[in-house]
Amino acid sequence: QVQLIESGGGLVQAGGSLRLSCVVSGRTFGAYHMAWFRQAPGKERELTASMSSSGTITYYLDSVKGRFTISRDDVENTVYLQMNSLKPEDTAVYYCAAKHFSGGSSTITLGYTSWGQGTQVTVSS
Repeated sequence: QVQLIESGGGLVQAGGSLRLSCVVSGRTFGAYHMAWFRQAPGKERELTASMSSSGTITYYLDSVKGRFTISRDDVENTVYLQMNSLKPEDTAVYYCAAKHFSGGSSTITLGYTSWGQGTQVTVSS
């Protein structure tokens, strides 16, 4: 298990940008697939973006493709989500999550067992 601490959420106008950060404790960061999920009010949590432990495989929810970019820094044990051209429908609580590589594909929701506390992103129209 690892511990995850997110930061970077806030209030932004439509068309603006935010960068979320997630610092991961532990010395085995490189063994974990990393992902960002989001949950809007009244909706289920959805996998928004993910990156494999090797950094070679990425996944994006269709509605964020071309606007969001996930990246990881294995020296700083940090995963980022750069969010550009934000829309009101991006408003949600965003969660960082980790899955050990032995737990299956980074693009599959099942198996993400370590979670951050969540950070609120609000996009005004």
